[in-house]
Amino acid sequence: MSETIQATLREDQGTGASRRLRREGKVPAVVYGAGEAAQAVAVDHKEMFYALQKEAFFTQVLKLAFSGKEHNVIVRDYQMHPVKQQVLHIDFQAVDLNKPLRMRIPVRVINAEKSKAVKLQSGRVALLATVVDVVVDPKNIPAVLDLNCENVVAGDILHLSDLTYPEGVYSTALKRGSNLALANVSGKKG
Repeated sequence: MSETIQATLREDQGTGASRRLRREGKVPAVVYGAGEAAQAVAVDHKEMFYALQKEAFFTQVLKLAFSGKEHNVIVRDYQMHPVKQQVLHIDFQAVDLNKPLRMRIPVRVINAEKSKAVKLQSGRVALLATVVDVVVDPKNIPAVLDLNCENVVAGDILHLSDLTYPEGVYSTALKRGSNLALANVSGKKG
């Protein structure tokens, strides 16, 4: 799944130029990485504002079209206005589809309602971390990593090794030998 975003190169840079762009309904952005020099671009504000509301937007390779070429990018960072619903700036990282990529993937709890902890022990599963650092193949980035809680009981602690990793995805912490706690399960033991 790849989305194409239209962009234009911007010549003027600085605070005044960025303000002018925002008044015109554009968002200043930067494209960097993949061994190329950073390039200043501008993208449509309305399109970016609504795209940034979707969690899946951050875990997919996008096509950024400018200067007659399409560049494979991911959203690395963005800034919002503290009061207004306005995107101030976006950082895109250019991606080489043939090299592994380090990303942060969201964690989703599944089957908690079927567990003994929730059904019989009045418990709940509380995530200690909502994202996990992984190395992934850019052609096959998962939208989320599933944490199956079907067999948990009150007092259990779930770790990175309890996640379901798709093929070609591995945790950087696990690779270093650090099996960090990811969630804990509360409830009445007994």
